[in-house]
Amino acid sequence: MEVRYGGGRKLDKALMALLGSCQWIRAHQNLVLTGATGCGKTWLACALGNAACRQGLSVGYVRAPRLFEALRIAHGDGNFGKRLSSLAKTDLLILDDWGLAPLNQAERSGLLEVLNDWVGTRSTVITSQLPVEHWHAYLNDPTLANALLGRLLHAAHKLTLTGES
Repeated sequence: MEVRYGGGRKLDKALMALLGSCQWIRAHQNLVLTGATGCGKTWLACALGNAACRQGLSVGYVRAPRLFEALRIAHGDGNFGKRLSSLAKTDLLILDDWGLAPLNQAERSGLLEVLNDWVGTRSTVITSQLPVEHWHAYLNDPTLANALLGRLLHAAHKLTLTGES
């Protein structure tokens, strides 16, 4: 994985080496990548996913809006459990573009179901333009927000990307 460290990005080489080793995935930890549009969140998430694949780990990539749509459809056609089982077989889920649009109750609940299956057994990378400190308000349901964020952030590396697009 070739990462550019210049351009005001403030990337920690030791952390990048750890992430590139994929040990955090084997330890069932998460990664949260935040920053402005164009700073490299998706690229870095996919590069780490590629590194994981090269080490024999299974990786899934989905944009958050598409995941919520797939979960909604799975609820409607009776395949929600099957969809959760399919996701639970993946070592690493890359959830891109988190926080772009408000979530409804069904989307929040669906995400909680996905994460309940993953806690302590799988890893997630989340990319978002929304800073982590705004996620609780974004979820707009204090009880569910506490549950979701506890599962996502408890064992998470947090990296805020800066620099040019």
